[in-house]
Amino acid sequence: MVWFQWLPRRLFLPVVLLLSLALAACDMAGGPSINTRRPVPVALLVPYGSDQPGHEGLARALENAARLAASDLDGVSVDLRVYPTGANPETAAVSARQAVDEGAKIILGPVFSGPAKAAGDAVKGRNINVLAFSNNPEIAGGNVFILGQTFRNTAERILGYAARHGRARVLLVKENTHAGDVAQEAVRYAAPRVGAEIVGVAGFEFSQSGVVNAVPAIADMAETTGANSLLFTSDAAGALPLLVQLLPENRVGPPEYQFMGLTRWDVPSQTLALPGVQGGWFALPDPELNARFAERYSAAYGVPPHPIAGLAYDGIAAIGALVGQGRSDALSRAALTQPSGFVGVNGVFRLLDDGTNERGLAVATIVDKAVEILDPAPRSFGGAGS
Repeated sequence: MVWFQWLPRRLFLPVVLLLSLALAACDMAGGPSINTRRPVPVALLVPYGSDQPGHEGLARALENAARLAASDLDGVSVDLRVYPTGANPETAAVSARQAVDEGAKIILGPVFSGPAKAAGDAVKGRNINVLAFSNNPEIAGGNVFILGQTFRNTAERILGYAARHGRARVLLVKENTHAGDVAQEAVRYAAPRVGAEIVGVAGFEFSQSGVVNAVPAIADMAETTGANSLLFTSDAAGALPLLVQLLPENRVGPPEYQFMGLTRWDVPSQTLALPGVQGGWFALPDPELNARFAERYSAAYGVPPHPIAGLAYDGIAAIGALVGQGRSDALSRAALTQPSGFVGVNGVFRLLDDGTNERGLAVATIVDKAVEILDPAPRSFGGAGS
């Protein structure tokens, strides 16, 4: 695999490099025909115009990252056109149709699953693909691809590491919500593929009292099932802080039980100070590449990037890498899903035929309130860690 070195003037040239420059011949189905000698029109759909807190800042961060990626492309030009989605599917559908009417050859975004599905549906008869920032596999498929890190991808990585290190008997601890159900499905799919066993599933009502009341039963289940690790679906904004505090007080904690997470335990950074997450395992994008992106973004815009801003960078740079091959079918389904994938600011990734993605992730732990990498992110799809 060709791997690029860090260059001070540009993040990567191209930042998302095709891992294999050879694509099998493909027909024009599943994407438009483009003229690679001219700037390729790309629509960016982001939540400008939303009345929800934080959405304007998120939209700005995604646009900033996309423009940064466009400026870093070498020998390729994209004509980036920004369209607002607000916070509702109807606006996203209108913007998607407008973008295609105005010549867009591919759509990058929207962020949230409802608007992303609506955008895909709005243009599915126009031979246009949508690269959404969502991580919800329920909207993936057809002309919609999701760029966000999925529960299934994370589950395979963390459970595979656990199985290889003697922690294969896993109790899944999940909130009784739709997101918890999606996470459970992902974990049950991943476990047998990587040699782990889900010995039980402990659910709890998604409230503070619900967590407190459920902890004794979770502890009992850990003991009676013979689990040697607990996998939590919750993040720091949810039940995670309470769970990792109360379970050790109920006889279930390290070192007898390994705590693991399906979410980032380093975001927000205050999570690192929680006593209960010390020694826990979680998966995250390639930290070296992500740090380089954060440095470049901060230098350009004076603020750190939003946690998902890198998805916009990856999307634009992947488009640029494909267009750089000079093929009129560069944005077809076959091109987008070529097996060797891309390398982006979050690490190696590829789009799958079912519209989901696979990302190379690192496995990390927390020691003395700081992240330490246990198993580096792979730099190709030949294997993921030891």
